[in-house]
Amino acid sequence: MEKKLAVIALGGNALLRGNQKGTVEEQTQNTQDTLKNIIFLIKEGYNIILAHGNGPQVGNILMQNAAGKELYDLPEMTLDYNVASSQGGIGYMIEHNLRNILKENGIDKNVVTLVTQVLVDKNDPAFKNPTKRVGRIYSKEDAEKLTAEKGWIFKEEVKADGGWRRVVPSPVPTSFSNADVVEKLANEGNIVITVGGGGIPAYINEEGQTVPVEGVVDKDLASAVVGNTVNANEFYILTDVPYIYKNFKQENQEILEFLNYADCEKYIADGTFAEGSMAPKIRACMQFVKNGGEKSIITEATLLEDKKYGSKITMD
Repeated sequence: MEKKLAVIALGGNALLRGNQKGTVEEQTQNTQDTLKNIIFLIKEGYNIILAHGNGPQVGNILMQNAAGKELYDLPEMTLDYNVASSQGGIGYMIEHNLRNILKENGIDKNVVTLVTQVLVDKNDPAFKNPTKRVGRIYSKEDAEKLTAEKGWIFKEEVKADGGWRRVVPSPVPTSFSNADVVEKLANEGNIVITVGGGGIPAYINEEGQTVPVEGVVDKDLASAVVGNTVNANEFYILTDVPYIYKNFKQENQEILEFLNYADCEKYIADGTFAEGSMAPKIRACMQFVKNGGEKSIITEATLLEDKKYGSKITMD
């Protein structure tokens, strides 16, 4: 029997909780707790590709860069370099802990981490309207100085303490590097970790060269691109809620357990889902099923094995 292939996108809370500092010990424990929940899929015969977020981690790297510049006059690395650093570090943490969990369960599999670029359109409208906030908060004076020195774009923070924060574009991913290698490795039974943090955005110039860009890519959308490219059967987004909800956290909150593409289109158009949280996840799921995937599932990691939980999205 041909094995099914699943792409699993681990949410940011899979490694770092909102109330934590981000120590290695904290992230290791969170990673172990999350990864234990995917073992049942492997035991059921699924081949697995893993993706993950990197928001808190790359934010910390950017602040470490800024501190190094201020204290020791060390050169600050570019955003693409920092995203790559987070891919390597988080990939290592997932790979290291997953190997031990596989061993505990008597499963003999290779785990492979790939630092991955994703291709975007250099004319993507996102480049003219950067919205993704990254790095530390600056004073207005420092923000103006950095704009003059580096061409960075800043937006004022809406929090009570104020300040200014850098914003970068978040273009739509169209493909990703080494796709044929990812597909081959996964279908051979290896667990592949790719498009970490949404991947490192880049475009192809007129000479056919790959050019990195200062931006970030949505990891769920990038994961859906991976799923469609490698012809995965199923796409899982693991987050911090067990279902998709209508009227989330309101008195008339409603579980939406089964959705088709048309349902999702309607709810997105109506503004049912928050743009900063659930809406991008649902769009990624819609893209996956529209382009040939059998189904997408959004749920909380610890409930993954209990199949009565989780919201399912299909084309029809």
